[in-house]
Amino acid sequence: MTVRRRPGRRPGSADTRGEILAAARNVFAEKGFDKATVRGIAREAKVDPALVHHYFDTKERMFVEAMQLPVDPDLVLPTVLDGPREEVGERLARLILRLLAEPEARQPVLALIRSAMTNEQAVTMVREFMTHALLYRIADGLGVSHLRMELTFAQLFGVIMGRHVLRLEPLASADEEELVALLAPTIQRYLTP
Repeated sequence: MTVRRRPGRRPGSADTRGEILAAARNVFAEKGFDKATVRGIAREAKVDPALVHHYFDTKERMFVEAMQLPVDPDLVLPTVLDGPREEVGERLARLILRLLAEPEARQPVLALIRSAMTNEQAVTMVREFMTHALLYRIADGLGVSHLRMELTFAQLFGVIMGRHVLRLEPLASADEEELVALLAPTIQRYLTP
């Protein structure tokens, strides 16, 4: 007699969610964000794909949690896109500065940036996630070119590097409001078609 197992949680596993996250880290590192699939991650974790969807609504959310990023595309997009168009530069500058203000949120981002600087797989993973899950979706929502959005990202990335990696002074200790006031017009110019 053949006993058919039902999909879902494996018997005896106390931390299935953690096992899925560990598998996701491996698959994302090996294949990059674009080529990683929910089925492949489920196979690596030895669980049914439905269980992966049970714990993580989307591949993007799984990536954010697996990499411990403080950036959830489902929260970032409305923050940037909702509101007056002429204030999008200010919203985006403020969002990035606030996301990285706390050391607990900043550390995983900096670790990923450092990895991307020295590891081709990491840079591929970061590039694919940033472009497809965030930048291009924001660009499409604003009706601007992907190039304009990439220039915006480059501007903000430079600020992150100078403020948190190189710790350039006075940038590293500058007041958030002062930085928003200086950055917002430039970002707004990039994002105005």
